[in-house]
Amino acid sequence: MSMSQHVLSLLAGACIASGLFLSPVYAAGDDSSKTPVCKKGEIYDQKTKKCIKQQGSNLTDENKADYAYALAKAERYAEALEVLDTVDNQETAEVLNYRGYATRKLGRTDEGIGYYLKSVDKDPKYAKVREYLGEAYIVKGQIDLARNELETIKSICGTDCEEYKDLAEVIADPSKI
Repeated sequence: MSMSQHVLSLLAGACIASGLFLSPVYAAGDDSSKTPVCKKGEIYDQKTKKCIKQQGSNLTDENKADYAYALAKAERYAEALEVLDTVDNQETAEVLNYRGYATRKLGRTDEGIGYYLKSVDKDPKYAKVREYLGEAYIVKGQIDLARNELETIKSICGTDCEEYKDLAEVIADPSKI
């Protein structure tokens, strides 16, 4: 996290704690995600477009998984895993991928790879999991396996898709993970 992101994160936390934000906060630096990030103990309900208490809510598994991913992209990995624990169907490609992402970002790379591989088994053409699996291989120094994932992504969506570009970028410069 850059210094400016850290300062913004601290400022956002202070504003949330003091009640200054009347609407949800969005994950910093992630333009691809439109899911807001709510304060701890709440989850964003896509149907009502509001942050609501996590317990007792009538949220769908898809809504919970998407929100967990938004939390992970906002670097709230442990919270993301807590939300994923509330999903009824733990065996979807998306839930497994997001669990892999959060655990990898918590430094548990081997555990993350295990989840990614289960996700690949569920949906071999899911490009996002291939990207993250490739990144995990780079963390482990297994560049050849990352390149294999890049080739698989190319066969799924070509060289113009975001997943291909992102993995190619980190293969070229592993410091960008």
